[in-house]
Amino acid sequence: MKNYELMAILKPNLDAEEVDKVIEKLGNIVTEMGGNVVSVEKTGRKKLAYDIQNFRDGFFSTLVLALPAEKVAEFKRQLRLTDSILRTMFVEVAVKASV
Repeated sequence: MKNYELMAILKPNLDAEEVDKVIEKLGNIVTEMGGNVVSVEKTGRKKLAYDIQNFRDGFFSTLVLALPAEKVAEFKRQLRLTDSILRTMFVEVAVKASV
């Protein structure tokens, strides 16, 4: 399993409970696919540089997760199907070389 980092911007019209539910739902999807969530960081509500779907701000959260490589495409599809998410950035975490 490889480690990945997901940064998601959630819609600003969600309250704190709904934000937690969306993040929990993402964690459940990862565990159903045979992975696990390493850490979750909620950065909070921030102003966006430009409008996304007519929203000027959004809730930022970052998840570090371990996921089998063959499940990445399906996980990205699930992210696109989640209506509460405005934008995502999903990248593989590189292992730092020891000197």
